[in-house]
Amino acid sequence: MSGSWFRREFLNPRRLLFNMIFYGIQLALFALGWYLQETNQRLAALNKLKYSVWISRGAGLTLAFDAGLLLIPMLRNVIRVVRPKVTWLFPADENIWFHRQVAYSMAFWAAVHTTAHYVNFFNVERTQVRQESALAIHYTQAGGITGHFMLLVMLLMYTTAHHRIRGQCFEAFWYTHHLAFFFFIALYTHATGCFVRDTPDPDYVDSFPFYSAKHCLGYESWRFTIWSGIAYFGERILREYRARKATRLSKVLVHPSGAMELRIIKPGFRYTAGQWIFVQVPEISKWQWHPFTITSAPEDPYLSIHVRQVGDWTQALGERLGCGPSVVATMTTAAIKGVDKDENEYGGNRGSFVEFDAGCVIRPPPKVRIDGPYGAPAEDVFDNEVALLIGAGIGVTPFASILKHIWYRQKSGDLGSLRKVEFFWVCRDAPSFGWFQSLLRNIEAAQFDPNFLRINIYLTQKIDENMLWNLAVNDPGAEYDPLTLLHTRTMFGRPDWKNIYGHIRKAIEIGRYLPGSSAQLKTKVGTYFCGPSALAKAIKEATQEHTNQSVVFTFAKEHF
Repeated sequence: MSGSWFRREFLNPRRLLFNMIFYGIQLALFALGWYLQETNQRLAALNKLKYSVWISRGAGLTLAFDAGLLLIPMLRNVIRVVRPKVTWLFPADENIWFHRQVAYSMAFWAAVHTTAHYVNFFNVERTQVRQESALAIHYTQAGGITGHFMLLVMLLMYTTAHHRIRGQCFEAFWYTHHLAFFFFIALYTHATGCFVRDTPDPDYVDSFPFYSAKHCLGYESWRFTIWSGIAYFGERILREYRARKATRLSKVLVHPSGAMELRIIKPGFRYTAGQWIFVQVPEISKWQWHPFTITSAPEDPYLSIHVRQVGDWTQALGERLGCGPSVVATMTTAAIKGVDKDENEYGGNRGSFVEFDAGCVIRPPPKVRIDGPYGAPAEDVFDNEVALLIGAGIGVTPFASILKHIWYRQKSGDLGSLRKVEFFWVCRDAPSFGWFQSLLRNIEAAQFDPNFLRINIYLTQKIDENMLWNLAVNDPGAEYDPLTLLHTRTMFGRPDWKNIYGHIRKAIEIGRYLPGSSAQLKTKVGTYFCGPSALAKAIKEATQEHTNQSVVFTFAKEHF
């Protein structure tokens, strides 16, 4: 584990460059804060505390820098606009990753800053450089009160942001992260206690920031950090205004896999294949927004998303639409057993669905609000000669939109640089093939160039007796695969990614992979993945291992 961490952080040139710049700036700011405090003759009395006050001041300046950065990766509309222009300079799709790096840094410097201040306050009381007690500074002055409040907010936000807690209870993550508003209010007013001053007593004034710059000698960093907060607040207002525009839920399709397909009509809404949106259903929750990948293509007359009922919010949405977990369970059971559609009231054969619209339910459909769209790596699929689209389970959703869009562009002869597409879908169980099967069949049947698109489907579940009999009866000599009803055969077990990438590289190098071409001087192969992090790590390692001067494999993972 430690070896892989060291290799990722220090042997990867881009990551090493980032670490040197990002943490180099922070160490420089820490040293600057220390120096400014230690050499300020007006603070000679406070400097009698020596190392603790120098450390607290250096850490405080670094924290101000991190706080100013923290919200910038969350300016989603700004990133969506600048993303196509700056991807060559830095990975704009890694904004959530960068947000986490800043948060980790804040946690470290907050621990340093707080510990140093605890020592400061104890030494103030012990040496009586000021006629104050440690408890009074902690709990009656603005600096101590806001500092402890920010620590409490950070504790709540950091613990609920853990991937396991976020996956099991997204609502906890969502609500605690909105405490950030109060965190930044406390941050901007943290210095109003005027601990760093050249007088024994504070010099307060009636106007913000409530202290006199004549005797209070803090950095006044709030004057710089507040701008990212203002920008973020302005963006949230814009997003709220945009989300209130007319939106109508026109149709709900429930697939045997358990996924609900919501088809939404929003006039004037424009997006690119591979993008995603936030969705809110006020009837279920007035405050919660959940991210979903767009599964329709820009050429479709509607906007669609696919929703799995795996949490409180999604299950409540299913119940409200009349297709809750009980309906899904019945359909999934039927699909596993291979029941034909006319043998089951819910339509159990793979690839079929049940349609729920305004005429099928007692109440009219709920109001739906959407915010977006926002950019994703898969937007760049047409910039590659070869595109590998890899989805795991419900992680296949971005590629529904992309494959549809490729289909439309293939029909119009506008594929850009793209010459070949490899689609991989790794599923844990057979019913998951249901909702995507009809799309794959249409795309497979429409291929006039059999070398352009290759579909690779892997089933990782243990085969039960019913499925084994189904395969034994239907598979030998059949034109279609009995599980997916595609010409492409389903493969069982986990893919060997290093072997797969090795074969692709060799085929490209000898000129047998891309049709109508000899060996290439340099071929760009883009990998676009959506799924669990463990699988992403294995695929990324395979791309790095097989990249050379003639074949360049790139890797991008979907983030929300």
